Amino acid sequence: MSSGDVGERLAQQLEFLVEIDKAKGILRRSYLMDQSRRENDAEHSWHIALMALVLCEHAAESVEVARVVKMLLVHDLVEIDAGDIAVYHLDEENERKKAEQEQAAADRIFGLLPAEQGAEFRALWEEFEARETPEARFARALDRLQPMLQNYHTAGRTWREVGVGADRVLALNQPILADGAPALEQCALRMLADAVEKGYLPAKSGEKG
Repeated sequence: MSSGDVGERLAQQLEFLVEIDKAKGILRRSYLMDQSRRENDAEHSWHIALMALVLCEHAAESVEVARVVKMLLVHDLVEIDAGDIAVYHLDEENERKKAEQEQAAADRIFGLLPAEQGAEFRALWEEFEARETPEARFARALDRLQPMLQNYHTAGRTWREVGVGADRVLALNQPILADGAPALEQCALRMLADAVEKGYLPAKSGEKG
C-alpha cells in the first residue's frame, strides 16, 4: 500500500505497526508459566501492562495508570533491533553497548511514526529508562516483578539456566521494586525466600541448589 493510497501520515503509522509486529519474534529468557516455551517481547509487554491495571493501588506514589500502561507497551520495542539481554549477564561494558544499541533502535523505530507521535513514544521510552517519575518507577518495578513470578512458577527455570542465587536476584531487583512499589518488594522477598526453601535456586550464587 503506497502513501498515495492512504495519505502520508496514515502510511507512516501503518509502517510502524507492521514493523513492531517483529516484537512477537523476540524471545526473552523467561518461560511461560506452563513451561511450554519461552516468552516473547509482545507477550511480556501485554502482561505487565495488565499488571499495571491490576496492581496500581500498590504503587509507592499516586500514578497516572494510563501513562504507566503506555510506557510498558513501548518500553521493549527497541529490542526489535537490539535484542533481549538477560539482566544477569550485564556487566559495565555490556551495559554501555546495550545503551548504544537501544538508542540507535529508538531513533529508527520511533522515527517511523509521524514526528509528534514518534517524539511522544520516544519520550515514554526515555522516561521508563530514566526512572525519575512515579510512573516510571512503578513501571520498572512491574518489569522486574513479572519475570520473578515466572521463575517462581517454573521452579526457577531461568534462574537455574543462568546460574544465579537469591543474593544476585535480590541485588538486581530489590532496589527497583522498593523504589516503585514497596508492597510488591515485600511480596517478592517472601516469594524468593520460599523459592530458596523449595530448592528452586541457591541462597548464594555459585552454590548448588
